[in-house]
Amino acid sequence: MNVMAKTKNRESTIRKRHLRGRGPHFPLLDSITQYDFEPGYVAFTMPTQKRLRVQVGSMIVADTVNALVLYESDHLPVYYFPMSDVREEFLLPSTTTTESPFKGVATHYSLNTGVTLVEDAAWRYADPVKGCPPLADYMSFYWSKMGHWFEEDEEIFVHARDPFRRVDCLPSSRRVQVILDGEQVADSRRGVFLFETGHPVRHYLPISDTRLDMFAPSRYISRCPYKGISNYYHVTTKAKRHENLVWYYPEPVHEAERIKGLVCFHHELVDKILVDGVEIPKEATAASDGYF
Repeated sequence: MNVMAKTKNRESTIRKRHLRGRGPHFPLLDSITQYDFEPGYVAFTMPTQKRLRVQVGSMIVADTVNALVLYESDHLPVYYFPMSDVREEFLLPSTTTTESPFKGVATHYSLNTGVTLVEDAAWRYADPVKGCPPLADYMSFYWSKMGHWFEEDEEIFVHARDPFRRVDCLPSSRRVQVILDGEQVADSRRGVFLFETGHPVRHYLPISDTRLDMFAPSRYISRCPYKGISNYYHVTTKAKRHENLVWYYPEPVHEAERIKGLVCFHHELVDKILVDGVEIPKEATAASDGYF
């Protein structure tokens, strides 16, 4: 292929303005570039119109409607707050620094609200390296060190929500059977199938369609940015006891309301799940090795 043909092909991609209607409409993606020293690695920011708040103890330490979401290869999305919307009187300079080849040297700060002290709670890149999005006037916080995070008036968990991720909860009359240690522990035609970007399909079932006599409540809980706080059950078969094998959301966030109270089995840890008699292939996840 000659040079002119190659150029013509490049100019016919869906990212060209006149062809955007035939592909994802995210104009920002037109301007994203890779790092020269690490081809394929990208970092970019997008503004979010949500009001974001971070709380430590009873004090709000950051409150903004002008946050950025940082997207970076191999990382979860991260919220960055304008320094003007951070309670700088609570900040204490720390001797801790960290370095990223893609962002630069991060200066860390502790937080002292007068009631609560949190060591190395926040960081900022005051002098980002070439190729990094303009973050010099922004700060972020270590999620787990904060007391609460809010999008508008809804509490969120674990990490920033990714607007590129979608969760669809669809009722289904397809028959779902769950086999564990050779026993059928669930059989339902009243499930809700949860489709989440980048994750295996999850099958949420009425608890009345399971072997409830095998269940025992667990004290373990987990949190999800897109679904809320989940509770768990242990399941005991004739062969063994399976810790935290089943979970449910007693009060899911609005977008996942359809799975409220329904139970879901770790597909990775049961023998198999059948949908209309067809075994569903297992996908490798963090739970595949018993970690979740």
